[in-house]
Amino acid sequence: MQLTSLANVERKSFAGMHCSVAQCLEVVGEWWSMLIVRDVFLGVTRFDEIQQRLGISRNILQQRLAHLVEHGVLKRVPYSEHPPRFEYRLTGKGRDLWPVLTAMRQWGDKYAAPDGPPLTMIHKDCGHVADAVTACSSCGERIGAGDVTAAAGPGDLDHVMR
Repeated sequence: MQLTSLANVERKSFAGMHCSVAQCLEVVGEWWSMLIVRDVFLGVTRFDEIQQRLGISRNILQQRLAHLVEHGVLKRVPYSEHPPRFEYRLTGKGRDLWPVLTAMRQWGDKYAAPDGPPLTMIHKDCGHVADAVTACSSCGERIGAGDVTAAAGPGDLDHVMR
């Protein structure tokens, strides 16, 4: 007899979960999605280039690109009429993933790159390696997880119903 717990049930969607992190994962949480977004940030914008660089199957890449376009992260821009060809560019919504992607890269550099970072980001203005930091939007002071506290926001359903 095999018992199945709820913890072992594979989740297919976070669409019904009232959580901003879950909703972000609904759009970009599939494991190829952020790699595609990374490549577009790096200027790799054409289907064949993305496919070759990632080694992803064409049908999976097609699905991921369609999903990212559908959710407004990327937009298709024609670059050839005969035959019709498109490249993929970041929208404002896609560009807003920069800090997420940067945090993931920095975490990987620290914990999963024993030979050092495979890529560094150089600040164009000063020419130095740029590491992103989290800072308070009001006072500018650097913050970490221990420097903040969670409070109900305007979208908290329990808060709205009180």
